[in-house]
Amino acid sequence: MDIQIIPLFAAGIGFVSVLLAGYGLIGYLGGASDSARLKERVSGTAVKRSDALAAPLGQALKGAVDFFGRLGTRIGPSETAEIEKGRLRLIQAGLRKADSHRTFQGLKGVLGVGLAGSFLLVKVLFLPDTSVAMAAFGAVVLAAVGVYGPEYWLSKRIVRRRLALSDELPDALDMLVVCVESGMGLDQAVDRVCHETRHSGPILSSEFKLLTLELRAGKSRAEALRALAERTALDDLNSLTSLLIQADAFGISIGRTLRVYSDAMRVKRSQRAEEKAAKMPVLLLLPLVLFILPSLFVVILGPAGIMCMDMFLKMNSH
Repeated sequence: MDIQIIPLFAAGIGFVSVLLAGYGLIGYLGGASDSARLKERVSGTAVKRSDALAAPLGQALKGAVDFFGRLGTRIGPSETAEIEKGRLRLIQAGLRKADSHRTFQGLKGVLGVGLAGSFLLVKVLFLPDTSVAMAAFGAVVLAAVGVYGPEYWLSKRIVRRRLALSDELPDALDMLVVCVESGMGLDQAVDRVCHETRHSGPILSSEFKLLTLELRAGKSRAEALRALAERTALDDLNSLTSLLIQADAFGISIGRTLRVYSDAMRVKRSQRAEEKAAKMPVLLLLPLVLFILPSLFVVILGPAGIMCMDMFLKMNSH
């Protein structure tokens, strides 16, 4: 009898917990709405209800990010070289906030401990017969997944960003050539291209925008171009910046340099598209063998198989 009551007791506790959590959430959001109305009366400005309801979620997210940052400060690397290396990888992935490195390190620590602890909790509650060695192995594997999983995600994000930059670069170079040959200086041309490509090439536009801000802040053109190449970690853009630095140092025509490099980039993009097209038959072979051919075999040979089975059954009946 006691064993039968335990599930009901657990269900009751779960129901009460969800009910209390719902009441607490409603009260919290109601308090946010009241504070928004009070702020509206005091300031005399209209406050959107959606913004007032989203404010608690934003505060909770900000609190979680601050917690990850404090944790990352404690468990992250202390060497300056390692910190700069990690910060550079985050910048190459498009994460430019000042505390992104600490937040990323804290997130890895929370994921590692959380996954390992969840596995051990599941083992204690639902798999008590599991051996200690197997439990330790599973905890270590999940902890490694929590620590190295974000690193794998960051590497994939960097690769995707480089590919997007390589696709956006030829069109931006063509526009840069037109601007330079029309009489603009290189700095003004970069600013113009940044403005014109903010929708068609947002990633390269943001990098050019940062390059423009660095030039306006007083950094030399060579240093700003080297910083651009370091942020993007793209070989084509690195070669372009080297050519621009050499052209600026030796007095070579920048317009002619950009035109030659733009033609080479356009050819390279066409070759990359042809390479992808050539790989398509090989990539389609696996789904063709696994999914399409078995379906065709079932459709074509299925009726013949059914007829053979019926014929054998009739032969056995006689």
